Amino acid sequence: MKTTQQGFTLIELMIVVAIIGILAAVAIPAYQDYTIRARVAEGIGLASGVKTGVSEYYASEGTLPANNDEAGVTGASSINGNNVRSITVGAAGDITVAYSGGGVNLNNKTLVLTPDTSSGNLQWNCTLGDLGNQYRPSNCRN
Repeated sequence: MKTTQQGFTLIELMIVVAIIGILAAVAIPAYQDYTIRARVAEGIGLASGVKTGVSEYYASEGTLPANNDEAGVTGASSINGNNVRSITVGAAGDITVAYSGGGVNLNNKTLVLTPDTSSGNLQWNCTLGDLGNQYRPSNCRN
């Protein structure tokens, strides 16, 4: 009588589990960085409306606004989201995005958008603030 082998051996199953463990060890930190960058993008999106207000003020007045009221946007704490605590227009038109939530890597961190008018046009620089470089959009990295 002929017997046929069915199923996998214990060694084969252990090898598969080890491979999955190695892949998970590499993928989980990369995924966590990705989710934090997605949360940072929420702040960039919310700041786009404020950037428009600052740009319009600069186009009409020739100077940069000093606060949210001058920029024609609502109060700082009114501009918020799931991961954004507030967006504030500061001196010389600087826009500060204050984050909340998102764990240690994002909670109470800021991203500052600074206007540059040296070329006659309004250009935005986003390399300031205490947000980690790996979590910033690629054009905002130091």
